[in-house]
Parts: sequence; structure tokens; C-alpha cells
Amino acid sequence: MRKLLGVIALALALAGCGDRAKDLYETAVLEEKQFNQTQAVRLYTELVEKYPASSYAARAQERLKELAAEEQQP
Repeated sequence: MRKLLGVIALALALAGCGDRAKDLYETAVLEEKQFNQTQAVRLYTELVEKYPASSYAARAQERLKELAAEEQQP
């Protein structure tokens, strides 16, 4: 019985796991499309800090650089 409960708990935990880095990236992109740059920057930064090995982290870093450059323009 204990083994079964352990297997069920593991299955539920795995079912709840998504690609959080992807979710953060897509949400940041959506925020940009809605002209909410402050929130987009926060999400990109969170992604880079929490998931540095993710392929989305590299995209987020590039986007952060682009947004910073845009801020510098008159």
C-alpha cells in the first residue's frame, strides 16, 4: 500500500511539472505585446536567474539586452 501511495504521489508531482522556463518566456513575450515592458523585464530576469541552463534563458538574455538598448535610444 505504501509503495502504491508513493507511486501515485510521484505521478501527481510529475504531472504538475511543466516547462516553467518556457512558460516564463512566453508570458514575458505576451507582456511585451501588451506594452508592459516592466513586467516583461521582470519575467525575463526571473527566467535567467532560475533556469540558466534552459535554451529559453539565452533568448531571455538577448531580449533583455535589446530592451535595455531600446531604453537608451532618445
